[in-house]
Amino acid sequence: MTATGPPQPTAPPEAAVAEPRRRLHPLSPVLHGAKSIAVVVAALSWQTLSQVGLERFALVVAVIAVAVVVFSIFGWLTTGYQVVGRELRITDGVIWRRNRAIPLERLQAVELRRPLLAQLTGLAELRLEVIGGGKTEAPLAYLTVREASALRQRLLALAGRTQAAAQPTDQPADAAPVAPAFERPLLRVRNRDLVVSQLLTPQAFFLPVGVAFVVLQFVMEGSWTFVGIASTMTAMAGVLLQPVRRVLQDWDFRLARDPEERLMVRYGLLETRSQIVPLNRVQAVGATWPLLWRGQGWLHLRLAVAGYAGEGGDAKRSDRLLPVGEFDTARSLVWEVLPGVDLAALATSPPPKRARWLNPIALRSIGVGLTPEVLVTRWGLLTREMHLVPYARLQSVRVVQGPLQRMLGLATVYADTARGRSGQAKDRDLAEAYALAAELAVRARQARKPDTATPEAYWQSPAQP
Repeated sequence: MTATGPPQPTAPPEAAVAEPRRRLHPLSPVLHGAKSIAVVVAALSWQTLSQVGLERFALVVAVIAVAVVVFSIFGWLTTGYQVVGRELRITDGVIWRRNRAIPLERLQAVELRRPLLAQLTGLAELRLEVIGGGKTEAPLAYLTVREASALRQRLLALAGRTQAAAQPTDQPADAAPVAPAFERPLLRVRNRDLVVSQLLTPQAFFLPVGVAFVVLQFVMEGSWTFVGIASTMTAMAGVLLQPVRRVLQDWDFRLARDPEERLMVRYGLLETRSQIVPLNRVQAVGATWPLLWRGQGWLHLRLAVAGYAGEGGDAKRSDRLLPVGEFDTARSLVWEVLPGVDLAALATSPPPKRARWLNPIALRSIGVGLTPEVLVTRWGLLTREMHLVPYARLQSVRVVQGPLQRMLGLATVYADTARGRSGQAKDRDLAEAYALAAELAVRARQARKPDTATPEAYWQSPAQP
């Protein structure tokens, strides 16, 4: 008879296997220091340079540069990451040490970015977007491009966002990745159209007038100083900042579908970005017709995507779908993202005539409609906008009345998604507003049930973008 001891506990199927802690690339302190130095130099105005002189100014910048680089080196020594089971653990901080554990089940997306300095040094940055995050969580800057791509694929695999097998824990992160499957290209925006579209903006039109006014002031006063010229150039650069930034951000914009039918978005010149957008995270699609673009027949599309916190924690940021393009191109892209939705056959209905007291000029540009797939809202006179919200993405529906609306018997219906307010039916009749809210609630429940028949269209008047 063989004696047996007490039963030994068995490890769970997903045991937390700790990997060696890895550091970022050794050039990371240099890149971080360069960015900080650029910010400090930009903060010092032209007036400071004229007061202290060039030599003292250069000495101050040199001292700050050395201090920043030394501090960045200490930060690099205390920063590391490792994958433990289904968690990504990151430690960082010099004065205040932080230890973060990110459950990969909450991972929504991993974006690969390459700023200009990172492109010159062959490095990349990973940015993690998690459910409920108010800002980008735990950016890893910087890694080699191969290591960053392999780590992104692995994190998405562990999070269940891809069918690819997770990389084994004993395999180095910088190992040669498996050859990716072929993508299906959808779109490539011409850079010429992108530049022309940004020239057709109010900033570009009014810039010559501003330059002529400043030059006229200099000629009349007869004084030309270095500080005055530099301040004028800075002001002019500020006017052109938004159009130039859009051109640099959207340069060489490309869209594709990967084998798992997700959107692959790549764009950027000075800073290249690569995003993977699962279609089940798309909360709404917005279309905009700027006034100066309508002569060319152009519009731009954007996506409201759950999980992207945005720049600096701005939750209102929308991801690009089409920076500029013709209507037929936009129509095909909307069909790709929202199957069954034809941008040319959407139906809307205007508010009642008494709403003219609140919208004396833009009444005909306001409309709302229900199609079998989406809620359609439109508004805007000079810049026309249209939002498409799938019923399955609706989180809440609200009916709101202001004091003037109560006098006129009107109300506004707000449709909220995981990205906040995505659609609004402005100035509807009060009874119609409550009926619309109830209909949206019913359709949202039906859209979450795959066996439920799709309802018919609610309004049948053609949409006028």
